[in-house]
Amino acid sequence: MISTIRTFAFCVCFIALASQAFVAQEAFRYREFQLGSDLASVAKLTGMAPSGAKVIHTRPAVIQNLEWRPRYRTSGAAPVTDPVDMMLFRFYDNQLFTIVVDYDRRRTEGMSPADMIAAISATYGPVSQVPSRHIGPTPTVKYGIPDAPIGVWGNTEHSITLFRVSYPEAFRLVVALTRLETLASTASGAAVQLDSDEAPQREIDRKQKEASDVAAALEKAKTENKAQFKP
Repeated sequence: MISTIRTFAFCVCFIALASQAFVAQEAFRYREFQLGSDLASVAKLTGMAPSGAKVIHTRPAVIQNLEWRPRYRTSGAAPVTDPVDMMLFRFYDNQLFTIVVDYDRRRTEGMSPADMIAAISATYGPVSQVPSRHIGPTPTVKYGIPDAPIGVWGNTEHSITLFRVSYPEAFRLVVALTRLETLASTASGAAVQLDSDEAPQREIDRKQKEASDVAAALEKAKTENKAQFKP
């Protein structure tokens, strides 16, 4: 009897640990997209070419964005019931650090924040925070109206944040690898500062090149016309 109880307890503990491990594993991905993956791997899963990624910054680190709309996938039609409208993959030095998922308003119509939290929790485990409109990650601002974080999952290594987009009204999920997200934010700030510091010299160089091009064009025209000119 004691042996049976011990066996049962062991099985319960094993299942609990396995469940926690599964949730932890899921936290580092969205569907088949794994955080930390390189651009080529993500592009292959979407059916897009890596060259389709937009370069945001090249220094001090390379920041790239790849935008994908599943319903336009090239490797077969997306299910008509798929609620995802658009996905944005962000890369820091060729490492996927953030996945932004915008849900189709038609596929979430009538669903409350509580409904969305319950659905997300089925994959990522119990919500760790239900913030007020003024608490949580720095909101994304569009049209002057901040997006409202309504549910947060994760820990110091990763975060999953559900937003209520104000305009047009919709839901957005952001899955991020905290370490790389911090590095990317720092690199983006440095890139903006570098651009600002070098802007005056770039303007001087632009004007000098423009003047040089004009002078070269005039010299070329002079040479050609002088050789052919007959009074």
